[in-house]
Amino acid sequence: MVFDDPRAESSNTNLAEDQPELNSAQKRFKDCRWHTEEGSLEFCSNRDVLPYAGKKGFAPEPWCPGCALYKLRRTPKKRQPLEND
Repeated sequence: MVFDDPRAESSNTNLAEDQPELNSAQKRFKDCRWHTEEGSLEFCSNRDVLPYAGKKGFAPEPWCPGCALYKLRRTPKKRQPLEND
């Protein structure tokens, strides 16, 4: 049995309002393999970008939209177990 709770709808709406939408540069930055987080800092860890952009105050808008170093994060595939003959 499911009851309609008006408070449930308002709490879901508040959660969506607290998190701002990511623009295309921020989405690309989050998906990039060079995206790194240390504590509350987020930055590009690529050795060609890091000296110029630094760790503090990295803004994906000037770097990420046309980044030639962009590489999508991929989850490694599980390897098949080897058969012991």
